Amino acid sequence: MLRHAANLHGPSLTPNTFFFYMLPPIILNAGYLIPNRKFFENITTILLMGVIGTLFNIATIGSSLWACGQAGIFGIDIPFLHIFLFSSLIAAVNPVAVLTVFEDIQVNEVLQIVVFGELLLNYAVTIVMYHMFQVYNEIGVDEIITVDIAAGVGSFFVDVLGGSFIGECSNFVHYGYSSKYLACIQPLLDCFRFTGITWGFLAGLITRCTDKVRVVEPIFIFAMAYMAYLNAEIFHMSGILAITFCGLTVKNYVEQNVSEKSRTTIEYTLKILSFSAETIIFMFLGVVTVSYEHEWNTWFVLLTIIFCFVYRILGVLILSALSNAFRVQKLTKVDQFVMSYGGLRGAVAFALVLLVDEDRIPLQPMFLTTTIAVVFFTVFLQGTTIKPLVKILDNKHLNQHKPTMEENSHELEMV
Repeated sequence: MLRHAANLHGPSLTPNTFFFYMLPPIILNAGYLIPNRKFFENITTILLMGVIGTLFNIATIGSSLWACGQAGIFGIDIPFLHIFLFSSLIAAVNPVAVLTVFEDIQVNEVLQIVVFGELLLNYAVTIVMYHMFQVYNEIGVDEIITVDIAAGVGSFFVDVLGGSFIGECSNFVHYGYSSKYLACIQPLLDCFRFTGITWGFLAGLITRCTDKVRVVEPIFIFAMAYMAYLNAEIFHMSGILAITFCGLTVKNYVEQNVSEKSRTTIEYTLKILSFSAETIIFMFLGVVTVSYEHEWNTWFVLLTIIFCFVYRILGVLILSALSNAFRVQKLTKVDQFVMSYGGLRGAVAFALVLLVDEDRIPLQPMFLTTTIAVVFFTVFLQGTTIKPLVKILDNKHLNQHKPTMEENSHELEMV
């Protein structure tokens, strides 16, 4: 039907539509639902997996695809910067799909928190790197100078690591951790005052005065979170991190101010908005899949799928070994398998490749076709087989419950 109605053109997914309407509810839902204490107890592992792991995947996938291109495997010449633009977007892991699978197989809480936090930072890193390689492609590989590279590296640290570090320190203060070194980062905290944490505090102050008008409480939460995202984007900071830490702050300071009905409304509305945004993006994916004239390169598609799968496993194994060196509760082999096999690609990777300018990147149709193939492979094959594979490996391990001191004492009394 779509092919016969080719003269009818619906609205396309534009950068403004994606970044200002589709992405914020997805990230806010994830940030609001994270158990804060568990998140910051595992912050080092999350930073390793989310930042270092994502950079590792972008670098290895991009380098491997470029090397294969230089060897003539693809039959076409793919410029270096074009390959890395593609690798930056294909590294985006889909949190909704992954967490849906995790809820289905009932993974333990620590594993769920680590993966949840990793996926949030994965979004921030992939989008920052995507924008950076977009700029580099606009400049041209021959025109890039040392100052451009330094500016790109600097913007990465400001957007990603700076926002994460500041948010972490603020929550350490909330949870009673104190450090004389916090005074050293006061200028950075002042620069960050317009973003997520401040808007979260402001939402907390306002909701202290809404006891007579409970119906408006959810509206203030959504409005403040969206303002945090817009504020960060205006000042060229990471809107993803801003809205994430706004969600974390709101969870701390607002939940006790609002009524039980408002809390229920906020939680379910966020879930509905998040799933709706993901669904709309997947609808675009479905329409593009059946109505688009695809540019298929078999070797490029197969090698991209293989590299995404292999380097996800390799990165998880290396970083898990490094993380276990200082963790009390180690990430087991089954945990590492679930993290590796759960690297599903989805809506964000597809949306980013759809936003690539074909005038500047002539190979965009091939990148789009490959991204759709990777999404289908990971979501339908890995997503449907992870549950039986985990059951075969160790079903009891995922659902094990460590008894509390009170439960142990009651058990001894019964004996």
